[in-house]
Amino acid sequence: MPSSDPNLPPASGPRSFDGVSHGYAPDGRPVAPPPVPLEKIVDDVIDNLSATAKAELALLEARSELALHGASWTAAWGAIAASALGIAMLALAFGAILVLAPHIGPLLATLIVVGVLLAIAAFAGWRAQRSYGDIRTALRRDLTSERGDD
Repeated sequence: MPSSDPNLPPASGPRSFDGVSHGYAPDGRPVAPPPVPLEKIVDDVIDNLSATAKAELALLEARSELALHGASWTAAWGAIAASALGIAMLALAFGAILVLAPHIGPLLATLIVVGVLLAIAAFAGWRAQRSYGDIRTALRRDLTSERGDD
């Protein structure tokens, strides 16, 4: 009577492992794949490099289009902001002239407002020149031979 315990080995004849798969095909070791020709490997590498180059160019094109889109909208909103600021400065100047005119006369009020606006413009121009100098320094190729222009 055969044993019903699954942990016990079967009691039949001598054991042979020739037909048992040990992670390979049931009839033994697999046949080694044929070697890949060097020409095929080189063609695959060239195809991969070509695909990579095309993908990089597509990425650069997409990034440049995004930058152009951002720059155009930045310029548009910047122009609107600059126009609004200019109109506000005109309104401030006219208001200051109207407030000062009854006290010191229209000509002197105009001269004072123009003088203050010229002082503000001179300060803004000086700050713009310093900022431009920072840009010039940042874009200079040889920073070691640079002399202080400040």
